Amino acid sequence: MAELVGLVQRLEVAVGRLEAMSSSGGGGGPAAASGGIKKTVNQICLTMISTSVLTSLLAPMSKVIQEVQSFREKNRSSPVFNHLSAVSESVPALGWVAMAPKPGPYVKEMQDAAMFYTNRVLKDYKEKDKMHVEWVSTYVSIWTELQAYIKQHHTTGLSWSKTGPVASGGAPSGGAPAPPPPGPPPPPMNLDKSSSGDSGAASHNALFASINKGADITKGLKHVSDDQKTHKNPTLKVQGGPLPSGPKPFAARPTAAASPARTLPPVLELDGKKWKVENQEGAHGLVISDTELKQVVYAFKCNNSTLQVKGKINSIILDNCKKLGLVFDDVVGIVEVINCKDVKVQVMGKVPTISINKTDGCHVYLNKDSLSCEIISAKSSEMNVLVPNKDGEYTEIPVPEQFKTVWDGSKLVTTATEIAG
Repeated sequence: MAELVGLVQRLEVAVGRLEAMSSSGGGGGPAAASGGIKKTVNQICLTMISTSVLTSLLAPMSKVIQEVQSFREKNRSSPVFNHLSAVSESVPALGWVAMAPKPGPYVKEMQDAAMFYTNRVLKDYKEKDKMHVEWVSTYVSIWTELQAYIKQHHTTGLSWSKTGPVASGGAPSGGAPAPPPPGPPPPPMNLDKSSSGDSGAASHNALFASINKGADITKGLKHVSDDQKTHKNPTLKVQGGPLPSGPKPFAARPTAAASPARTLPPVLELDGKKWKVENQEGAHGLVISDTELKQVVYAFKCNNSTLQVKGKINSIILDNCKKLGLVFDDVVGIVEVINCKDVKVQVMGKVPTISINKTDGCHVYLNKDSLSCEIISAKSSEMNVLVPNKDGEYTEIPVPEQFKTVWDGSKLVTTATEIAG
């Protein structure tokens, strides 16, 4: 940034010289052009500095958001995991200051992401503990009030005061003193002498020397006669071969070669009360048999594998898994499927609740003892529940993905709809 500011200052000096030269010769062409250049330079400089300051100001908040989300992941067995998840899913809304031109809808999207978990808190504590119900109301109101504030003051993005103090990424009040103001700009360059420094400095000096020529800058261009212009002499296109093509609109930017994905070692171990099943690839014989009621199973990034959990345990979580098959006996709490794709879950005993969230493709096989299971879904697709028939076969029933909501005069009424065709 310091190098950029110095470069801009040198460019302003060159523009100033151009103005002085053009003013003595009369006419408004060069002077007007130099004025436009100077204005553009100032705009670029201010924009770059503002972006740098904003990035510096947002860095501590970004770090705290990541810490909040990490804390939630480390406490999946917590009794207030739904509370932690509601906060973790919605806390990125604090980054609305970097969202333009629709920061308000962005906050609403983050608030909606938390609703899945706040609804579960209400379901669990509505008849047990009003304190948790009040917590949900208070927490949701934070984002509602923030949206109202954004709509009133920053509808299309963060707006800066033209008369207020300059934003600074320095130490907060009571910390280290602010650094002294920058010194005066460097003296004007001697544009008549070539630089003896590195190639970067030489190219900069050449640029300023060209600018300093004023109207003479075009004298070095070669005149092209009509017989040399391809649009007036089509035969040149044939004689000279195909012309080099210029930049094309919407051309894909060249991307750096993708670095090879880091392969993490597979894990199947008991860590305290948690069975950790991680990074399994193509493992079709995973079995957890030595289980206890207080234990939980957490499967993370397991692909093309099968996992069997024997005995009665507290809960099972499938997170970021693809083409994983899960078979389990009894769960006293909940089975959660989060951020998964094409997974199959089979219940051999009983389970009170199965939750499917942000998942594309999930088949749930129930048995006669688990038909009373509640299946809660959100932001998911291609979900099917298979229930057993008297002859031992399964009937596949799709879970609705489309809903209709109407106002009945006193409240909203939502019903599932079937897609025609």
